[in-house]
This record gives sequence, structure tokens and C-alpha cells, in this order.
Amino acid sequence: MDKNLMYNVSEIRLQKTKLITLTGLLFAITLVLSVIENMLPPFLATLPGLKIGLSNIVVMYALFFLGRGRAFAIAVLKALFVFSVKGMVAGLLSLFGGILSLSVMIFLMILFNNKISYLLISIFGAIFHNLGQLIAVSMIYTNMSLWAYIPVLLAFGTGAGIATSTLLRFILPAFKKLGLK
Repeated sequence: MDKNLMYNVSEIRLQKTKLITLTGLLFAITLVLSVIENMLPPFLATLPGLKIGLSNIVVMYALFFLGRGRAFAIAVLKALFVFSVKGMVAGLLSLFGGILSLSVMIFLMILFNNKISYLLISIFGAIFHNLGQLIAVSMIYTNMSLWAYIPVLLAFGTGAGIATSTLLRFILPAFKKLGLK
């Protein structure tokens, strides 16, 4: 076998291994951030389900720097983790919110040819994550009227999107130092 071909095959395998390892590490960070966020006191105790979404920072990072497939993989794995720890309803909420959020972020990136700010993508991602969860809840609990909750979710999603985008911008230099950006 040609030595150059062997080198190329080895290099490709090494790159795939690094990508799989990085995806696993990012998934682990997602879980740690989810646990930390669940330990924090509720943001607004009177309004259920409102969280900043710290683990979504990692999903956004994966989307921006590792690609759509890795971001979806992390979001689905996160939903499976939530399902195993918190049960079916929480897992479905995580899955619906994560998939709708990522789909909208990808759509915006395609629509604006990647010339859209992290801030706007993050805000839309947070809002649609909330809306995805609202859709899931309304499908599970058909007799509940939750649509009056939309203005609260829009306002909180905007704030959460700003927070997660800001935190992502804050940690990007650390990722760059590690050679991950």
C-alpha cells in the first residue's frame, strides 16, 4: 500500500476519533450544565418551566462549529438523558423543544447564508425551544389551555437567548485556546 495513502487513511481515522470524542465531551458538558441549572433556584417561582437553558450553549456551539448532525445528536442524547432521569413527559418536552429550536436556528442560518448574529440565532432558538415544549405539553394534556402563556414564553425566551448567546461569546476564547474553534 502506498505510504501517502496509509497516512491519509490514518489521518482521517484520527480526525473522526477526535470528532467523536469531542462530541462525547460536549454531551457530558451538556449534562453537567443541565444538572447545575436544575440545582439553581427557579428563576421565577410563580411561573413553571422557566429556565435559562445553560445546556443549550453547548448545542449552539456544536451547531456553529461541528455541524448540524452533531448538534442534533447532542440534543437528542440530552432528551434521552432527561427521559431516563425525569420521565417521559420531561423527555418529550426536551426533545420537542430541542428539535424545533435547532430546526429554526438551522433555517435562519440557511436563510441568511450564515450572516446572522449568534445573538439573533440564540434568541430565536430559545423562543422556539419554549414553543416546542408548549406544543408538546398541549399534545400530552389536551384539556389544558396553555396558549395564553405564549407572551410570557416569548419574553422569557428573548431574555434566555440573550443570556445564552452572551455566555457562548464569553466561553469561545477558552475553546479557541483549546484548539476547538
